[in-house]
Order: sequence, then C-alpha cells, then structure tokens
Amino acid sequence: PSGALQARRSEAGAIGPPSHYHPPMQHLLMIEDDNRLAQMVGEYLGQSGFAFSHAPDARSGLARLQDAGQPTADMVILDLMLPDMDGLEVCRRVRSMGNDLARVPILMLTAKGDPMDRIVGLELGADDYLPKPFEPRELLARIRAVLRRKGESTGQQAHKVTRFGSLEI
Repeated sequence: PSGALQARRSEAGAIGPPSHYHPPMQHLLMIEDDNRLAQMVGEYLGQSGFAFSHAPDARSGLARLQDAGQPTADMVILDLMLPDMDGLEVCRRVRSMGNDLARVPILMLTAKGDPMDRIVGLELGADDYLPKPFEPRELLARIRAVLRRKGESTGQQAHKVTRFGSLEI
C-alpha cells in the first residue's frame, strides 16, 4: 500500500501512526533577560520538538502567559534575576492566578545555584530547579520529566485517544 495514510509498523510489529503524523507541539515560554541564552535554548528545544517563545523580562512574560491571543504555555522556564522583578515574585504571581495558569509547570533556570536558593524556589512553587551553567541535555530531560508528570496528574495519558479516519487507538 502507498499514500499518505499508509501506516508504518514499529519494531514490535504493531501498526503506528503514519510517518507524517506528529502530535501537537508542547509550548514552552522562557522568561529570561539574556537574549543570547534564550536564543540558544530556543533553537535546541525547537530541534527537540517543542514550540518556544521568549519574554525578556517579568512583565512581558506575565503578560504573554495571560494573553488569550498567545499560545498557551505548557511550561515556563524562569530566570530568577530579571531586570524588572525577581523571578521568585514571578513564580508567586503565577501560582496565585485564579485559573488553570496557576498550575502551569515552572522550571527555574538561574545562576543562583546554592542549596538555599533551590529550596526557596521549590517551596514557592517551582516544579524543578536547574542552576546555570547547565548541560542542554539535562535541561531537556528535566522538561520532559516535568511535562510527563503533569500529563499523569491530569490523566492525559489514560484518556488520550488518537484517531486516524475511523480507527481509534
């Protein structure tokens, strides 16, 4: 068989989605004042299958997070040392939002790496904390782990249905 609907077989012999099928991209919002770092992280995460947007300061990051016209962020990557507001305050504000945004996963990516800073960040509501400098592969692994836990806690894994024409999996 040929054509766009041709299914491919996995190594185990099961029928999988067509080779052109890609699940919806998860969107990551990075609030970081270092534009060069944000560009490098964005390129790396984009190559790893994520949609990415960048806000250079806290106010624009919070505005983007709340803007219904912007893609919904599946995760926020947050620097602590921002020019206009402390990243811990950004985390507090996100967690105090009275809607689903309050539950968006937050990964703090910051030069403040001593144990007390990590503890405070996690206790204020961050889901993970990675000090700079960092290994990009570790950042990617941590993002995937947090998003996986988010999916499990909301039951997305158990109720996910994939459709191909009249076939439901």
